[in-house]
Amino acid sequence: MKAQFDASGEVLIVTGGARGIGAALARAYADLGGTAVVLDVVPAPDLAEHPRVEVHHVDVSDATAVRDAVDDVAARHGRIDALVAGAAVQPRVDVMDTSPDLWRQVMAVNLDGVVWCCQAVLPHLVERRSGAILVFASGLALAGRAQAAAYAASKGALVAYAKSLAAEVAQHRVRVNTVFPGVIDTAQFRDANPDGRERDHWSTTTGIGSPDDVVGPLLFLLSEAATMTGSTLTRDRAFPKE
Repeated sequence: MKAQFDASGEVLIVTGGARGIGAALARAYADLGGTAVVLDVVPAPDLAEHPRVEVHHVDVSDATAVRDAVDDVAARHGRIDALVAGAAVQPRVDVMDTSPDLWRQVMAVNLDGVVWCCQAVLPHLVERRSGAILVFASGLALAGRAQAAAYAASKGALVAYAKSLAAEVAQHRVRVNTVFPGVIDTAQFRDANPDGRERDHWSTTTGIGSPDDVVGPLLFLLSEAATMTGSTLTRDRAFPKE
């Protein structure tokens, strides 16, 4: 992997990177010589000791806080090379019980948060005429699921947003792609499925991957080898565990 992907001197911003896929990516990117800057609202003790990983408490639904954080990163490091927008909330609630406040919270984090992050990062990528943005969507954007209407709707909106953004910034040689990571064993997945039934279902159908299983595809999309934009990378099935 190190022979294929070299992040030396580059700077990546990962939202929602304190745990799960984002944390695995931050570690891998830093191991490849880059600086990974994590923006999240939860602690990241597993990343605290890595010399090339920074963790900042930022609520992505706050546009001003996002812009201030991104500008600070650019000022301190002199560049920003990529954004991975992974911050999300996934409440499990019936449609009829979804309050206006809960609906707005899901959209504020999952959809608006991506918009604010893209708006803050894009000027730095456009100026350099290079860079990549990865937007985390979900298979639920297409398939839906009971008690996940708000989450699925936010992810469906992200698919449309990312495709439109890709068309808009292609002239600046900035790549925007969407990722459907598949079913991954993360804290968020376990929190959203506390009774274990979903885990049992996916274990016997598509399989459940680990956060590290997604890192390789993400590093490819972040690299210049990924000469594509407006595309969706989908992991439909995990390899059986040996």
